[in-house]
Amino acid sequence: MESHVNDIARVIQLAVAPVFLLTAVATLINALNIRLGRAIDRRRVLLDHITQIAPEGLPGVHSELRILFQRIRLVYLAILAAVVGALLVCLVVASAFVGALTGIDISRVVAVLFILSMFAMIACLGILLREVFVAVAESTSHHRVFFAKIEGG
Repeated sequence: MESHVNDIARVIQLAVAPVFLLTAVATLINALNIRLGRAIDRRRVLLDHITQIAPEGLPGVHSELRILFQRIRLVYLAILAAVVGALLVCLVVASAFVGALTGIDISRVVAVLFILSMFAMIACLGILLREVFVAVAESTSHHRVFFAKIEGG
């Protein structure tokens, strides 16, 4: 009995780091959710006002809508990867406890789950970086058009 208590105490100590990782992932998901909401709100504004836009402005609006769709899709994929990573971290913690309670050596399972969770987080951050590049490129493009109109007119 005392051996299991010591094993469980050790597992609790080892589970602290993944719990901090889960906190970081939750913060990342929150930031991604904010980015998603802003892109969706901008799309809604454009769609609500599309009938009021002059015909010569429609190609620009359609271009912005395409970019917004791409950004929304990228943020969605980043959120998906972050959630998968968080679920894998949860499985790491649960597996560690199952191993301690049953006495089965599941160190390889825990290692594989943790490695998979890191790959999911790498994918999430890579997709987020891509979405940021798309957003910055869009913003830079709009600034060039704006300043060209000012200089030309």
